[in-house]
Amino acid sequence: MRGSTGARLAAAAWALTRVALLCFVTKVITLPGPDVTSDVSVIYHGWSEVLRTGTYPSSDVTWQYPPLAALAVLSPALLPFLDYASAFFVLACVCDGLVLALLLYAGRGGGRSVAGAWVWVAGVPLLGTTAYARYDVMVTAVAVAALLAGLRHPRVMGVLAAVGALLKVWPALILAGTARGRRTRLAWTAAAVTTAGLLVGCTVAMPGALAFLGSQRDRGTEVESLGALVFHVARQFGWQGRVELHYGSMEFLGPHVPLVSALALGLSVLAFGWLLVWRLRARDFGASTPADAAFAAVLLFTTTSRVISPQYMLWLVGLAAVCLVFRDSRMVLPAGLVLLATGITQWEFPLGFTHVVTSDATGVTLMFLRNGLLVAATLLACRRLWRRTVPGAARGDGGSAVRPDLGREAAPVGS
Repeated sequence: MRGSTGARLAAAAWALTRVALLCFVTKVITLPGPDVTSDVSVIYHGWSEVLRTGTYPSSDVTWQYPPLAALAVLSPALLPFLDYASAFFVLACVCDGLVLALLLYAGRGGGRSVAGAWVWVAGVPLLGTTAYARYDVMVTAVAVAALLAGLRHPRVMGVLAAVGALLKVWPALILAGTARGRRTRLAWTAAAVTTAGLLVGCTVAMPGALAFLGSQRDRGTEVESLGALVFHVARQFGWQGRVELHYGSMEFLGPHVPLVSALALGLSVLAFGWLLVWRLRARDFGASTPADAAFAAVLLFTTTSRVISPQYMLWLVGLAAVCLVFRDSRMVLPAGLVLLATGITQWEFPLGFTHVVTSDATGVTLMFLRNGLLVAATLLACRRLWRRTVPGAARGDGGSAVRPDLGREAAPVGS
């Protein structure tokens, strides 16, 4: 679908689906299954009361976020005429709309497509009410803005990546695919300076800014993670473990859990190693490479994580959408797999979460399907990124090698 007609249709579909989402999260329409909005009305609201006193809620082990997360938690104060939860949902919708606007703008011109906007339009409602009941849509908006800004302004990309990283860490990975040379120097330097400045400012302004580091260290194997599949299966054969609320999520506790958690960390280290080798070997940086590399990197670290919370899917949907802005991206199939995984994620949480927690046949099937799709998307994305950018690698993904004229510098938006 092309041109202004496609953009108008995407905007109309966005409006219809987001009105429905707002009705669901504000309970104008009540959906079956557990209420996922209590994180906003209870936990986030409670944190905001602590933050207003001038300190981070570091005594709460569920506070596991970098210091700028305070801005997201305090943001409902921008709409004082609404109660906390309603204001948060409205601001989440505003950020959602900002992502769509960025994708539609970037999709104009030669070599661009509104397909990315359609991925976002479809992906958010596939996750359901969780999309607006967590602050991840706000973080994703910053990451999408950073990637698209980087096409023309690498310094802006670096600044926004740093802001995103201090909101929720993962946006730091969007810098993985910046073109070698000047673009990388500008983006990475801007990110480092911005990160250092903001960290110093947050630490001086409020105590407890770095408390999230300890909380993340002590997390275990959450029931929706890839490693949890070991215990979902083991329970069918008499494994004597249990599932409990631990560090803010439902985790497996019992024999061999620390070992599986350590193995998951090992997989993340291997993922980082692969990403480093790719970065050293890659030479052919095309217009879509920064987005493709960011998508592959976040897939790697999401899939190998000890925790795969449902809202993490928003990160992948947003990055997949940026990839598909570029007609020459080879991430179409991995993006499709991510959309399927996002739909299954809503099925397993919140609709079927009881099945997941009890590891019955339905729960185990859902987790194998969702995590299997993530593994497949990760392997495909990494393989295609490697073949597209590393000289001498076989090109067997249905496309030719990157054109030499795109090799070092990405084309600017609108060019």
